[in-house]
Amino acid sequence: MGSASVPERGIRIAIDRGGTFTDCVGNPGTGKMEDDIVIKLLSVDPSNYDDAPLEGIRRLLSKFTGKDIPRGEPLDTSKIESIRMGTTVATNALLERKGEDIALVVTNGFKDCLAIGNQSRPNIFALNIQKPEVLYKKVVEIDERVTLEDYAEDPERNETRAEPIEKAGRDADLVRGMSGEAVRILQRPQEETIRKQLQEVYDSGLKSIAVCLMHGYTFPNHEALIGKVAKEIGFEHVSLSHELMPMIKLVPRTTSACADAYLTPAIKKYISGFEAGFEGGLGSESVKHEKGSKAARCEFMQSDGGLVDVKSFSGLRAILSGPAGGVVGYALTSYDPETKIPVIGFDMGGTSTDVSRYGSGRYDHVFETTTAGVTIQSPQLDINTVAAGGGSRLFWRNGLFVVGPESASAHPGPACYRKGGPLTITDANLFLGRLLPDFFPKIFGKNENEGLDAEASEKLFKELAADINKEVSGGNKDKEMSLDEVAYGFIKIANETMTRPIRSLTEARGHDTSKHRLATFGGAGGQHAVAIAEALGISQILIHRYSSVLSAYGMALADVVDERQEPESKVWSDDKDVREYLQKKMTDLKAKSTATLNDQGFEGANIQFEEYLNVRYRGTESALMIIKPTKEEAEKEFGGDEWAFGKAFVKQHEQEFGFTLPDRDIIIDDVRARGIGMTFEGLEKTVDQQLKEIKLKDLHKGEKQYSTSQVYFEGGRQETPIYKLEDIAVGDRIKGPAIIADGTQTIVVTPGASALLINTHVVINLGESDGQDKKVDTKEVDPIMLSIFAHRFMAIAEQMGRALQKTSVSTNVKERLDYSCALFDYEGGLVANAPHLPVHLGSMSTCVKKQAEIWKGKLKRGDVIVSNHPMFGGTHLPDITVITPAFSGDKIIFYVASRAHHADIGGILPGSMPPHSRELFQEGAAIKSEKLVSEGHFNEERIIELLHKEPAQYPGCSGTRCLADNINDLKAQIAANQKGINLISTLIEDYGEDVVQFYMTNIQDNAELSVRNLLKGVSKRFEGQDLSAIDFMDDGSPIKLKITIDAEKGEAVFDFEGTGPEVYGNINAPEAVTYSAIIYCLRCLISEDIPLNQGCLKPIHVKIPQKSFLSPSANAAVVGGNVLTSQRVTDVVLHAFRACAASQGDCNNLTFGFGGSSTSTSGQKTETKGFGYYETIAGGSGAGPTWNGTSGVHTHMTNTRITDAEVFERRYPVILREFGLREGSAGRGMHRGGEGVVRDIEFRIPVQVSILSERRCFRPYGLEGGEDAGVGVNVWVREVEKKEGAEGEGEGEGKEYRFISLGGKNTASMRPGERIIVNTPGGGGWGREGEGSKVVRQRDPMEGWRKGSLAERQSVAEASA
Repeated sequence: MGSASVPERGIRIAIDRGGTFTDCVGNPGTGKMEDDIVIKLLSVDPSNYDDAPLEGIRRLLSKFTGKDIPRGEPLDTSKIESIRMGTTVATNALLERKGEDIALVVTNGFKDCLAIGNQSRPNIFALNIQKPEVLYKKVVEIDERVTLEDYAEDPERNETRAEPIEKAGRDADLVRGMSGEAVRILQRPQEETIRKQLQEVYDSGLKSIAVCLMHGYTFPNHEALIGKVAKEIGFEHVSLSHELMPMIKLVPRTTSACADAYLTPAIKKYISGFEAGFEGGLGSESVKHEKGSKAARCEFMQSDGGLVDVKSFSGLRAILSGPAGGVVGYALTSYDPETKIPVIGFDMGGTSTDVSRYGSGRYDHVFETTTAGVTIQSPQLDINTVAAGGGSRLFWRNGLFVVGPESASAHPGPACYRKGGPLTITDANLFLGRLLPDFFPKIFGKNENEGLDAEASEKLFKELAADINKEVSGGNKDKEMSLDEVAYGFIKIANETMTRPIRSLTEARGHDTSKHRLATFGGAGGQHAVAIAEALGISQILIHRYSSVLSAYGMALADVVDERQEPESKVWSDDKDVREYLQKKMTDLKAKSTATLNDQGFEGANIQFEEYLNVRYRGTESALMIIKPTKEEAEKEFGGDEWAFGKAFVKQHEQEFGFTLPDRDIIIDDVRARGIGMTFEGLEKTVDQQLKEIKLKDLHKGEKQYSTSQVYFEGGRQETPIYKLEDIAVGDRIKGPAIIADGTQTIVVTPGASALLINTHVVINLGESDGQDKKVDTKEVDPIMLSIFAHRFMAIAEQMGRALQKTSVSTNVKERLDYSCALFDYEGGLVANAPHLPVHLGSMSTCVKKQAEIWKGKLKRGDVIVSNHPMFGGTHLPDITVITPAFSGDKIIFYVASRAHHADIGGILPGSMPPHSRELFQEGAAIKSEKLVSEGHFNEERIIELLHKEPAQYPGCSGTRCLADNINDLKAQIAANQKGINLISTLIEDYGEDVVQFYMTNIQDNAELSVRNLLKGVSKRFEGQDLSAIDFMDDGSPIKLKITIDAEKGEAVFDFEGTGPEVYGNINAPEAVTYSAIIYCLRCLISEDIPLNQGCLKPIHVKIPQKSFLSPSANAAVVGGNVLTSQRVTDVVLHAFRACAASQGDCNNLTFGFGGSSTSTSGQKTETKGFGYYETIAGGSGAGPTWNGTSGVHTHMTNTRITDAEVFERRYPVILREFGLREGSAGRGMHRGGEGVVRDIEFRIPVQVSILSERRCFRPYGLEGGEDAGVGVNVWVREVEKKEGAEGEGEGEGKEYRFISLGGKNTASMRPGERIIVNTPGGGGWGREGEGSKVVRQRDPMEGWRKGSLAERQSVAEASA
């Protein structure tokens, strides 16, 4: 690093304060890389300094000025041009819950909106459901209410005209909102009441509040009034949701307002402490107003990859402040706008591995992400944590090698850090010679002056290898694994664990991983880069010279950004009026942005804009943020039209989702302008320019070598040359195996790869694969290969799911992800399925096995089977299964299948989920076993007959009401199956058919072993005790279970003798449902990640009495069996095992709508256009031996999300009067159950409303002395004739509202103004009330992970059950 002379006021400093280290990059003002000074110091070192960034700046100024600056002396800013910083202050405050104490202000009826959230649970198999704690201390409900006048699902497309409130007048009840929608004001807030409520909050000591009211994004007036009053009272911080992010969705906007109110004071506190370390002020205001030279620009990195002036830095935008710098760093140094090769960023540090992508010259942003359990609505770079980095812990569990997600974190850190830590990936790399102690900072030991402790790592590997060999070798020395093999096994599993989500992230956006470069940074990235790239099919890796401080370097390169956004509701069209309206809105946003950037010293050509519209098709929720086409794109693709947003949307929709909907309106949800203040004039030459000009020189053996070492690669240790990065010249090429290192990073170049040094990067080119051919033995099970195949099989099921989602068209599949894809062995045994919907777990294989038997010897290549009948492994009729056999020669070697929930397949009611069906035909088309495709020919005529014509022949029934969607989704299922077959065929090409078949069998054996071990453990716990239980459906039908365990073999008989007979109703459950419930319960009880497959059921013998309602006849109605009886079976199994008290035991299925086909007295069929809506509603979960129940959450066999309150009112003609927790519904006990919820919906037009629910008579049980929970109640608030002389509220004379009980299952025609109130059951209590609590708080190891689009996708998938 040089020491160029410092020009007057030229020093530029960029800092990334991370969790473990603070990285500082300083430049004297020349802008040349060779003049930079880089400093790395510990983020927390209280014995030496109070604040790491200040200490870093002190050291840099000392070096640049050549003067020693004493610690504690205020720093002179006269030579500093700018300071740029990324910080983890906000993330840490969120993780440790150390923000400001706040109050939340919401619309009356929504005080629990954040406690309920979207009602799904984060871990589908956890009986102890842990939802993140809310950030507020107090809630204030305001008596105010507005709603939207029109609704999106209106078949007539009525649009009410209204004026803005300024024109319409303050007393108008109907006004135009910011989004252009007509807003009806139902209740105005009273200023005096608000003042009284807020004064109470202020007097209680809370000084920061968050305000979020229903539809505040489009009608902000009521929020603004509260803000005004709060400021007059003297609140120090007020976060108003419409100012932070005016986007529809109450829950994320409320969380965002809370996060801002919670974090901004903490950030302001930090900044004022930081500023106190300087002479003069910081920031653009100070630069403008301070006399002389005592002020410097100071900007902070925001989550969206843009810098903001220190005075405007807020909590909401700070969550990804540090990692965002890394993305900017690799994007600007690794992407070439000429060659346009997209880049995947792989940032592997000590405590996390983050992945992102940069392509087309712009950042990928997401607008809703979760960090530390808090869902934030704000533009953020799409950064996804995929593993716990070098600190990922290593485990041997249930016969499998497992890496993470648990982390050794910074304290105690890996075993080799000399603090008694556990075994981690860092230890494996050190043990194998892939990490060199010579090049690692000597900061360990008592005096923090020792290097890494290789002996500590080795000691723990010996202990772990001994455990593994004891299980694997069975005493045979020849079968034992060496320490090297064990350590390398973990490295391979770690790479496999990271590769899967990287592929998901890239493919979900419609991109192919192999067409990217991999940009690696972070301390541990260089040790894994080659293996990760190879697995992803990537041929070139870029490692920047500053890769270990790239986040700080990124800050130095970033631009200042000002984001503006407003909601909208216009339908896109190319006509002049719509364009001019939108262009004016965009111009207004740009003007505001320009003014802000002018204030910060940016003028004219230094200000650029990215213009976006957030766009979706009508009837869908998948909005895409579409950027205005560049001049070049417009010329090439859109006939020179730069405002061709509509065409650009259609093109991007095709790329991401694989189809377009030409007959649907295109709706604009938001208008967004991103103003960019350009601060950096041009960088070094791009990688591609350098590669063109480089003069290559291959280094000979021994040349420029620092030393050699024995390093482990595939197949064994090899003598490997070590090179110091500073000793290698530009143009030098090193062939692998080799290790290149400097003080901050170690790069492993495997055999077959080569490394080339250019000015800015080390470029690794992959040649042949690492080491050997993939020869795998099928005589013995290799636990490493078993773990790898477990990942590979799951990855195939996941990729099938993405193919299905991409090519389907229905909302159920595309947006709710209500599907399951799976692969099966040649007998139909389940090998892997994704996502894990509990109700599909056991039933898919029943279906495939049945079909395999029926078609034995009759299937040919290109045949595809379809089935949904309950007697043939179906669950309920809307779930249609498509099965494809895969052949080798003439024999079937495996099957793949996909099951998707179709929105309608006929029957007596739209949605095919009637609450009062008595016979199967009333629930729609029932397909036992048909060929959907014959030798490649799609049998469309037959499928139309099955879905449309046959169901309509029954009395009162219609055929499917959405045939085109059915056919499209079935074709998507066929395509997904084909994808699965192609992927397994590739696996067979790689490893051979016998190996793949061998591990398909052994992965099932592995799951079987886990269940056998569980059963042995249970039998010890309950020795001599009777494992039996009985519970009842609301009609009195009993479900009786006795479990008998053979302790020696680890086998169990589940005997349902005594269960009630088949019911003339719809709570009959196909046998497959009971199998699914048993697999789900076993997986919950094992409480570790095991492969979920056929093996789980091998040690289980299930006896279901024939003719009972758990084994119904072919024509029995079953729609309630899938959603209600499955929950009761689960309750009974968990009761028998004494695992936990009962949860709500119900899905509370609510449907409403109008329209469909009707038959007149003359037999004439007419179709009325209408809409249908379906939701399931949360309740309370049961308490257990070490936990309280959770309130307002979905349990067991379902996990669907609830539609957000604002979206609900925008799409349907309803007013949601209340959605909150139902106090008093939980079972009391030593550990309390969870509360149910109250959902109160008022209808604005006449609709047919149906409820299908349970636990309205029999209470959810408590256990071990805990009390039972309250039952649910369904109420119809009905307008009736007033009784003579009766008092009561009513609309007109002679009318009153009555509260009428609907019972558990009913349907009613409700009129405008009438309501349904669903009160859901709570969860049972555990233990006697008054006994000492034994609650154990378990921390989720992934709590601090950055959850971008990848995690969101996974939670949507798990919320489709």
